[in-house]
Amino acid sequence: MTSPSTANWALVTVTSAATAEPQVGVRQLGETQVRIPGFLRGYGGVLDVVRDWTELEPELRAHDGATGELIADPTILLPLRYPAKVLCSGPNYRDHLAEMKQSGLGDSWTAYFFFKPPTTSLIGPTDPVLVGENWQHDQVDWEGELAVVMARGGRDIARGDALSHVAGYCVANDISLRGPHRRDTPAAPFVWDWVASKGADTSLPLGPGIVPAWQIDDVQQLPIRTRVNGELRQDGNTSDMVLDVATMVAQASELLTLEPGDVIVTGTPAGVGASSGTFLAPGDVVDVDIPGVGQLRNTIERRSAR
Repeated sequence: MTSPSTANWALVTVTSAATAEPQVGVRQLGETQVRIPGFLRGYGGVLDVVRDWTELEPELRAHDGATGELIADPTILLPLRYPAKVLCSGPNYRDHLAEMKQSGLGDSWTAYFFFKPPTTSLIGPTDPVLVGENWQHDQVDWEGELAVVMARGGRDIARGDALSHVAGYCVANDISLRGPHRRDTPAAPFVWDWVASKGADTSLPLGPGIVPAWQIDDVQQLPIRTRVNGELRQDGNTSDMVLDVATMVAQASELLTLEPGDVIVTGTPAGVGASSGTFLAPGDVVDVDIPGVGQLRNTIERRSAR
């Protein structure tokens, strides 16, 4: 295995100058070239590869990342179109809890999950995040995060077995609307509107590809950095997670059956816009970088009137 900073390739979904049909390729991290190894030819997306993970894993492990047919002028797309489930995590970083003026979580704490709708919230690594006419009221925020992609599903997965169910990792940005999050309601259980806050269209940039899990020596030692218009806003590390990746996978499987291709987004470190009252506006560019996993770069744009 390689160190987190030198993991060498990712599975990507691409189109090319030669064909508009999606294909699966391999891109070495830090490079622009994409190649299609023979054993991946015919796959129309990384999700299809993940669903055949058990059969393909020996060839994937043996692949050097540098061989295969070169794709001319590749365009990197959303890698997973579309997983059955996307589970995102509530507070899971100690420094983020501190910036929210929370003292911490007790020993009995379990993961707090919520869903994002896959077909409307997921976008690719360079696609625009679209905001509406009320974007100032919406208070559009960033949350750079590590995403886990499941290879093998299951229910009640033991924590000690959890990482063996993981295909790999990618980068996510859990775009959040802080403005409509709290509702004026007489019923306390309905004060927090998680659908309005977290479920917006184009609110989960994901990618750029899936780095196989065996290329990461220690998933709990990965830096996460978010920049807005080039200014560093988040500078965290997965070592600061309250619940580690294995625990989150195991606890998710206690709630529901996980399936191949499901995505678990594992929480964000300190430095979100809500902590300073600074939010995103049309024209802003948000970069989320996890060395050894990949980088997202998404521009905030106004949604066209219908």
